[in-house]
Amino acid sequence: MELVIDVGNSETVLGIVEPGTLDLRHHWRLSTPVPRTPDEYELLLRSLLRDGKIPPGDLTMAVLGSVVPATTRILTDTLEKIVGEAPIVVDARSPLPIRLDVDEPLTVGADRIVNTLAAKEMYGRDTIAVDLGTATTFDCITADGVFVGGVIAQGLESGLEWLGRKTAKLPRVELTPPEKVIGRRTEACIQSGVFFSAVDAVDGIVRRIIDEWQREDVYVVATGGYATTIGPHAQTVDHIEPFLTLFGLALAGRSIRG
Repeated sequence: MELVIDVGNSETVLGIVEPGTLDLRHHWRLSTPVPRTPDEYELLLRSLLRDGKIPPGDLTMAVLGSVVPATTRILTDTLEKIVGEAPIVVDARSPLPIRLDVDEPLTVGADRIVNTLAAKEMYGRDTIAVDLGTATTFDCITADGVFVGGVIAQGLESGLEWLGRKTAKLPRVELTPPEKVIGRRTEACIQSGVFFSAVDAVDGIVRRIIDEWQREDVYVVATGGYATTIGPHAQTVDHIEPFLTLFGLALAGRSIRG
């Protein structure tokens, strides 16, 4: 079994992938900002594996992609104890069969790197990967695995948090698809505003990218924590794959290990 871990600014997503396949057997989400000691991380990871009926001895490798350096250091030591060998840490220097054709390739996040690899291997066509997480990112990936740049926009949670923090009388609401655009209560108005702003932003930015990129038959994939919430309502999204990043980590680990 392959343990893959994607550390984002808000959430850490873990998955167990069957070797040689893209079959995700288990997945879990943790809050990244919660401070944890190495011992706490070890106890938590062992508990998750035990609940998933995955003996640590069955893990053939661990692959880590992270945009939070402090968490990377702790998890690297923790995973070595659990798996019995150091994890494969994916970053812009990793020897992968992709190319980062941008001005500052070393600044590209691990999530965008493995999304590029996953899109190349899984779809084999010009792709826009829309990652709906803490931020909403749009990755432009050619059919042969070249990351040519993209867009980074505010995430959905930031809209809700901003309204709750900056307005004394507006309540915090859950981000769910509203029944109607026109809300008749304050909560419904907020839901509609944040939700449809996100949907229209995805469609608007994707259309602008396609117009500027001038590629034919671009495949648009929604991924990330809010992919299943926003993706079905976006007209430009062709496919929803919430775990594209985890699959990319598995593919990266196999490529690096050889």
